[in-house]
Amino acid sequence: MAPSVWGYSRIITGTVLGGILGFYVMHRVETSYKEKMKEQLAKYEAEMNRKAELDQQKFLKEEIRTDKAEILSES
Repeated sequence: MAPSVWGYSRIITGTVLGGILGFYVMHRVETSYKEKMKEQLAKYEAEMNRKAELDQQKFLKEEIRTDKAEILSES
């Protein structure tokens, strides 16, 4: 009877410790993945803001050109 009790306790202990280790590893993987995704999102937002700013500048330049052309054609 003693060997079977020892075997069961080893199985239970291994299962519990393996579950704790697995939970810890997955927690670390998830945390690092979320951090990486936050960094990529910040880069994407910065790029989109830069593109929107460039588009706005191009629009303003075109607006100025058309205004100049209208003024020159009127005179």
